[in-house]
Amino acid sequence: MTEYGKELLRRQLAELNKNPIDLVSVGLKDDADLYDWEILIMGPDGTLYEGGFFKARLQFPPDFPNMPPTMTFESDMWHPNVYEDGKVCISILHPPGEDAMNAQESADERWRPILGVEQILISVISMLSDPNDESPANLDAAVQWRNDRPAFKKKVRQIVRKSQDMC
Repeated sequence: MTEYGKELLRRQLAELNKNPIDLVSVGLKDDADLYDWEILIMGPDGTLYEGGFFKARLQFPPDFPNMPPTMTFESDMWHPNVYEDGKVCISILHPPGEDAMNAQESADERWRPILGVEQILISVISMLSDPNDESPANLDAAVQWRNDRPAFKKKVRQIVRKSQDMC
């Protein structure tokens, strides 16, 4: 990682610890590794995830800020925009530029070096509040979200309870 990238991450981590985002706590997984962050997201009020404590990791690539980090939930997560392995799939975490395979996503919705960790975390909170089932990462969750909302709610309640037991 470039010195610029390291300095940028140091500043963003310090700023998020000084002025935290509601519902989010951030820190380093290992104090010696600036590229691997631990995240704790509390389920937003008024959503199905309310009351949950979801652990995640943000892993930054060597060419940050030119390329986005990867965010992965380590807690169980049932959501149309989270792969079964926990990897978050939202536009802001997609590499910059146009994607020929996804015409519905414009370049300005994707990662840009001007964006930061705060925007990523706010986008993830928004994702929990408002799933996008138009381009799902977890097809089963998206189908259940669309076609069987009571079963979806029940499954999310189970992961919320499990997340509370893990804390």
